[in-house]
Amino acid sequence: MNALRSNFANRLLKQRGKYSFIETLKPGACVLDVGCGNNSPLRFKSQRPDCRYIGIDIADYNQAVHPGRCADEYILAEPGEFAASIRHFRGQVDAVISSHNIEHCDAPDDVLRAMVEALRQGGRLYLSFPAEASVRFPHRKGTLNFYDDPTHKAVPGWQPTLSALKRMGLHIDFLAARYRAIPLAALGFLLEPFAALFRCNAIAGSTWALWDSSL
Repeated sequence: MNALRSNFANRLLKQRGKYSFIETLKPGACVLDVGCGNNSPLRFKSQRPDCRYIGIDIADYNQAVHPGRCADEYILAEPGEFAASIRHFRGQVDAVISSHNIEHCDAPDDVLRAMVEALRQGGRLYLSFPAEASVRFPHRKGTLNFYDDPTHKAVPGWQPTLSALKRMGLHIDFLAARYRAIPLAALGFLLEPFAALFRCNAIAGSTWALWDSSL
């Protein structure tokens, strides 16, 4: 029930976010979730039990329920074999989700290409990653500045990423260098004095929405 409530709130407040994207998938779609930490398998299957869900990551990260109990297929790959593991699904999935994963990868260009190649004809990709401006954001507990997370490798370049996607033949339905979910950003603005005082992120991702770090 908590996962359902969280997903509904995300769809309501972030109309171009991950869970809104999931809602638009065709019935029975086969979906590959690349970097599926933070309860993503549980949340996905709570929202779209009709879809075939494949999750891939390098470790179990922040999972309330073991992903193997939710996912139709769950794969743990070595960091050096991550792109190769994704490439195993070449031309087999209707959608790929990559939410704040690419910046953690040792070979982000290879991973990006492998994700695109995993799509069937007409398949769709949801991609989000920290904005280049995040290297100048304040430092907060829970990560706001890009370098607050020691597992971040390098900031993905906005223009190089767009150019790569276009070269690989993807048509872009929606893009934003710094996507602001306005209701959350307004809440973040109201709570920012307290968040700044305690050097933390405010509730519901509102600090992130205010400072804005997603594609």
